[in-house]
Amino acid sequence: MAHPSQLGFQDAASPVMEELLHFHDHALMIVFLISTLVLYIIVAMVSTKLTNKYILDSQEIEIIWTILPAIILILIALPSLRILYLMDEINSPLLTIKAVGHQWYWSYEYTDYEDLGFDAYMIPTQDLTPGQFRLLEADHRMVIPVESPIRVLVSADDVLHSWSVPALGIKMDAVPGRLNQTAFIASRPGIFYGQCSEICGANHSFMPIVVEAVPLEHFENWSSRMLEDA
Repeated sequence: MAHPSQLGFQDAASPVMEELLHFHDHALMIVFLISTLVLYIIVAMVSTKLTNKYILDSQEIEIIWTILPAIILILIALPSLRILYLMDEINSPLLTIKAVGHQWYWSYEYTDYEDLGFDAYMIPTQDLTPGQFRLLEADHRMVIPVESPIRVLVSADDVLHSWSVPALGIKMDAVPGRLNQTAFIASRPGIFYGQCSEICGANHSFMPIVVEAVPLEHFENWSSRMLEDA
C-alpha cells in the first residue's frame, strides 16, 4: 500500500513486480551515471579556458563515444526484453478470472466455477469502517489463492477501462469486444489495491480494484460459501 510522500514504488507482491523493480533500479543507475558525466563535462567546459588539441580532432575518441552508447543501450534492452517475455508467459493457470469493466464498477466471473461471480462497487465514504481506505475499498474483493498462477481475462462492456494493480505488476487494458489476458502469482498473503487506469468517464476515479490473496484452504472455504449464497 502506498503512503503519503512515498518516493519509490510499492513493495512487490509478485515475482514479475520484483523483476520490474530490479530493472527500474538498474536503468536508473545507468541514467544517473550518464547524467553525472554530462554535468561534469559541461561544468569543465564552462569553468576553464584551457583547450586540449588532441581532443579537438581525435579518431579514437569518436570511436569510443559511438560504441559506448550502443553498449549502454544493449545493457538496458536485454533485461527489458527478458521481463517482457516473462510477463507474457502463461503456463497452466490454477484459476481463471474474467474481469469486465463497466461504467463505473468491475464485475468478476470465476470461470472454473459454474455460478461464481459478483459485481464490485466502491464503498461510499460515509459507509467506510475504521481502517478502510477512502476511494480504494470495494464491497466485494477478488479473492485468489496465494502462490498460485492466476490468469485474468480482461474486457469491457461499454468504454475503455484498464485493470491495474501496481503491487502485483499488472496493468491490462479492458477494450469492448476484445478479450485481453494477463497472469500473475501473489507471492504473499495480503490485500492489494488498484484503480481503473484509463480515463473512462465522469466516475473514472471511483472504480477501485481490491485483490485479496489468501492461503488455498481459505480460498476453498470462501468459494464454497459464495456458491452456497448463489
